[in-house]
Amino acid sequence: MKLNSLTKRLSTVGRFLATTVFCVSAIAFVWQGAFFSNTAAMANPATNLIATADLGNQVKGKVSEDTGRAKGFIEDTKDKVKETANKNAARVDQATDNGSFVERKAKTDAKTIEKRADEDAARTKEAVDNTKNVVESAVDKIKDAFR
Repeated sequence: MKLNSLTKRLSTVGRFLATTVFCVSAIAFVWQGAFFSNTAAMANPATNLIATADLGNQVKGKVSEDTGRAKGFIEDTKDKVKETANKNAARVDQATDNGSFVERKAKTDAKTIEKRADEDAARTKEAVDNTKNVVESAVDKIKDAFR
């Protein structure tokens, strides 16, 4: 028996639907097995809350640790900028006569660079602290939502 155009299309749609239903049910079985394999956690949700609180404390500890590292990096960068500015001023001083305009300008520029390095470092540290506070606040709100 020969299939006409309409029955061919219906057959194709039927196979597509059967394949889709099979794939969706396979995904559902895999999903259920992965997320609900620990039935004790379903029976006692307090265990999950303790784990969540502990995880929140871990996140806060990691944020504090990373904040300290970032501030240390900022201080190191500030010191290197100052050191480089002073080296350049000293080189100009050695290359020119005493009291020349270029020498005075180099020293003034070094002081300006040091001042800006201090200001930039202070602003960056404040931004790091603000970010830390936002993260800790978010962790606290999430912990409160699970209580």
